[in-house]
Amino acid sequence: MLIHWLFDEKNLILRMCCAAVLAFLIVALLSPRMIRFLLRKKMGDRPEFDNAALNQLCQHKSSTPTMGGMLVVAAIFVALALFSDLSVMYIRMAMVGLLWLSMLGGLDDWFKLRKNAPGMQDKSRDGLKMWQKIIFQIGLAVLLAIFIYSHGRESTYLDYDGRQINAVQSFYFPFRAQPVHLPLLWFVIISVLVMVGSSNAVNLTDGMDGLAGGCVVIVTGVFLILTWVAGVGAWANLFHLPFVPQAAELTVLCAAMIGACVGFLWYNCLPAQVFMGDTGSLPLGGMLGYIAVVTRQELMLFLAGGVFVMEALSVVLQIGYFKSTHGKRLFKIAPIHHHFHLLGWAESKVVVRFWLLSIIFAAIAMATLKLR
Repeated sequence: MLIHWLFDEKNLILRMCCAAVLAFLIVALLSPRMIRFLLRKKMGDRPEFDNAALNQLCQHKSSTPTMGGMLVVAAIFVALALFSDLSVMYIRMAMVGLLWLSMLGGLDDWFKLRKNAPGMQDKSRDGLKMWQKIIFQIGLAVLLAIFIYSHGRESTYLDYDGRQINAVQSFYFPFRAQPVHLPLLWFVIISVLVMVGSSNAVNLTDGMDGLAGGCVVIVTGVFLILTWVAGVGAWANLFHLPFVPQAAELTVLCAAMIGACVGFLWYNCLPAQVFMGDTGSLPLGGMLGYIAVVTRQELMLFLAGGVFVMEALSVVLQIGYFKSTHGKRLFKIAPIHHHFHLLGWAESKVVVRFWLLSIIFAAIAMATLKLR
């Protein structure tokens, strides 16, 4: 009887709050023990950049343990298992994606740490090759995209003009209420670009104490609102958003992500006691991309996640400019947060200003809801 009452749609707010609080408590209470464990196992990060000045600035972080993201992922998973409706396929697919990307990131972190451990002959910090990570990310994105498309094939709704629309087979633009029809191939291509791009963009942002975690909290807050609106027909119609049945259940995932990241920031804020590593940044970014695809708000993620876009774009521009000019650099170093660090900004100043930019981007994204 209690189970049926708890999973009633009217108690969604209660389940969101419970998921957020539980995820926060798991991370906040277990982090000290995890940090001690990582220190005993000598899982300290050794930041090395292609810039002597930046290496000097980050020298004090050489013994800070990494792979703290595994506790963040565990907290989200437990919160979902207890407070989400596991009969909803979107939740089950999210749990698969969360574990898939966490294991991929954990494997990458482990190889980096092992190659830098005392006594090991190979002292490189390559970890997994970029193309290896991309292949596994693409594989997951294609799998999730096909399931999402198949699951939503029969889900149609009447828009505010009384037209029958299939949300999954449509692509939505900010500032425009009318969608564009999307066949399966293009749906998969867009889903891959969004999920893989988001996963790696958050990973690139995770380079300063508290930077990625704070930005993830802000962007996830935007998508908590969007998933809730998209999952309620009357609200979706009011804001001219696609109605996606059962999407509202993903608010529990968003709440768990926020709670876990806030708990992690307690120990990751400057000066950080633990780093997230690829173990946490890849799945957090991947989940943001996944939620955007399910709710058909891919371009909204581009707006709300403006800081992540800046970070990823700075790397792409740096590499392209370096190759086209045969060795010249557009920035002092990329990702761009390190560029500002080398310009003389204190790390805390860079992090807080990027948080403020993230809030501004989030506000712009939410404003588009009334401009359709």
